[in-house]
Formats: sequence, C-alpha cells, structure tokens
Amino acid sequence: MSDDVWSYALQLYARPGVEAACLSLQEGGADVCLLLASAWLGSTGVAFSPPRMDALDSTARVWRETVIVPLRSLRQRWREAANEEAELGPLREQIKQLELEAEKVLLGRLEAVARDWPRGEAEDLARWLDAAAGEAGGLRRDARETLRTAASHS
Repeated sequence: MSDDVWSYALQLYARPGVEAACLSLQEGGADVCLLLASAWLGSTGVAFSPPRMDALDSTARVWRETVIVPLRSLRQRWREAANEEAELGPLREQIKQLELEAEKVLLGRLEAVARDWPRGEAEDLARWLDAAAGEAGGLRRDARETLRTAASHS
C-alpha cells in the first residue's frame, strides 16, 4: 500500500467490506478518517501510544465538528428531498464532494501530526484500530475485525 495516508485510505476503503465496516463504526460514534489514519499508522509500523492517539484525536475533533459533520448532516437531510426536487440532486452531490475534500484535508492534517513518528518499530495495528474505534469498536466487533483484517493484508 501507499506511503501517504490519502492513497492508503482510498486503497483500503475500496477493499471488500471496508466501506460497510467504516460506516458501521461511524454510526457508533467512530471517526472514519481517524480509523483510516490509524490503520495506516499501524500498517507502517508506528508504535502506538495514548499520547499519540490523543494528538490525532484532538486534531480530528475540531475539523470533524466544524467542517465534516455539518456537511454530512446537510447532505443526509437532503437525501429524500433530492429525490423529489430535481434541482437539489446536483447540489447534494456537490456537498458530497465537499465532504470528501474535507476528509482529504483531515487525513492530511493527521499525516502531518504523525510525520516524525518512526516507522517500522512495532506491529500495533490492532491497538491503533481499537483506540480509533473507541466504544463503537466494542459494540460493532464484526466491523472492527473486518477493518483489521483488510488493513493487515495491506
């Protein structure tokens, strides 16, 4: 898989079952970008530590709450209306693209936080994913395991 988090995330997300697993964990409160960045870190051998996870989480939290969640919320609220109003469909697609761009920005920010963390030190993929999944991982074990399996074969 790729050395940069965006390319890695695209490749991982395209694997069978990963999209559904990520969305299931997201429904449980997990941040998909944080999950994908954690998978990337774990697959590149970055040693897990709670302070590192905290640094990623604090970076993700503000961007998620101020940019991604409002875009996602608007897109989801427009789902039914877009089926009834032809003009709304293309606007909803533009919001979807903005949401994707915002996620790309967030992944870049997470990559920047981890830029100087040494690679190849540990095999901590499971620890990274468990921390990123948080409570959602306990509630949705199958989704967490699907993501872990896909990421471990990268």
